[in-house]
Amino acid sequence: MHWADLTFVAFDTETTGLSPHTGDRIIEVGIVSFRCDRDGRVVDQQEYGRLINPEIPIPKAATEVSKIRDEDVADAPVFADLAEEVAAYFVDAVAVAHNYPFDHAFLTTELARVGVPWIEPLAAIDTVDLSRRRYPDASSHRLEELARRTGVSLKDAHRAVHDARACGECLFTMLSEADVEGELDALLAWSGGLGRPPRVPGGWLGVDEAGVPVFVDGPHVGERIDAHPLHLAWMTMAKARKDGGWIWRFDAPTRHWARHFLNVRTTGRAKANLKSYRAQDWALDSCIAEPRVDGRDQAGTSSDDAPVDHGPQGRL
Repeated sequence: MHWADLTFVAFDTETTGLSPHTGDRIIEVGIVSFRCDRDGRVVDQQEYGRLINPEIPIPKAATEVSKIRDEDVADAPVFADLAEEVAAYFVDAVAVAHNYPFDHAFLTTELARVGVPWIEPLAAIDTVDLSRRRYPDASSHRLEELARRTGVSLKDAHRAVHDARACGECLFTMLSEADVEGELDALLAWSGGLGRPPRVPGGWLGVDEAGVPVFVDGPHVGERIDAHPLHLAWMTMAKARKDGGWIWRFDAPTRHWARHFLNVRTTGRAKANLKSYRAQDWALDSCIAEPRVDGRDQAGTSSDDAPVDHGPQGRL
C-alpha cells in the first residue's frame, strides 16, 4: 500500500500533568488530518480542536505551560462527550505525534476510562524520533526547534491544535525533501515509525480485532504485547540448540519488529536510575525536557516537554 493513499492524523494533548496512570487528565485535544500526494506535498487537511473539562482543578504548573485556566474549561465538554469522535479519527490512519508515547498514553487512558474502544492505527510516527534521525547533531529536538529547522510556522506553541498542525507539517516538509519509496514499510523505515507486527506463518505476534498487537502463541497468548516487555525482549535474544550449534529461536522479521517496538514504545529514550525500578525514578528525556538552571529536570504538561511514561508495565 502506497503511503500517499493513506490518511495521516497528527495529534497533540494538553494535560493537567505528566502521568495519565496516576490521575492526570486531558484539558485540550488537537487533531489535524492530512492527505498528501506521492511527493509528500499536502493536498488537504482538516483540523479538530477542543477544550476539555478535566473534572479536576488545573495545577498552576499546567496553566503556565498551556495558558489554559480552570475558567477556560468550566463550560467545556468532558472527555466522555467527545470520546467517540476523537477515537474515530485514528481508524485506518497513520498517527503522528511529537513524543508519541505521551499523547498515546493519555488518549488511550481517557478512552478506557469511559469505555470507548481504541482502534490501533495502521502505523505510528514519532517526530521526535524522526528529528533525531534527520538532525543527529541538533542540541534539541523539541517541536519548536524542529519547526524552526524545517521552516514550519508554529504560533501559540503548547496549544494542542497548533502543535498538532506543526507536527504534521514538519513530517511532510521532511518527507517532501526525501526520496522515500512508495510502500508504507519504506516510510516507516525512513521515519523510525512503528507498524503492525509482521505476518509470519506460525508466528508468535499478531493483532486483535482492535488492531492492538498481541501474542498469538506462547505463555501470554491473547494478551497485549505492551503488557509483557520483558518477554518481548527475550524474544529478540532467544536461541535454540540445533545440530550441535545455536540458531535464532525466532525469525528475523519478528526480532526486528520486537526490538523496534521496545525502542519506540518502552525504554528507547528513557534514562533509568539504576538503583531503582520505580517509574518516578526514571529521568526525563533530555531531548524533550531541557534542564533547569539548578540542574534538575524541568517537568512540563504537554507532550513536547514530557518524559516517555508508560506506567508500571511499560518498561523493562
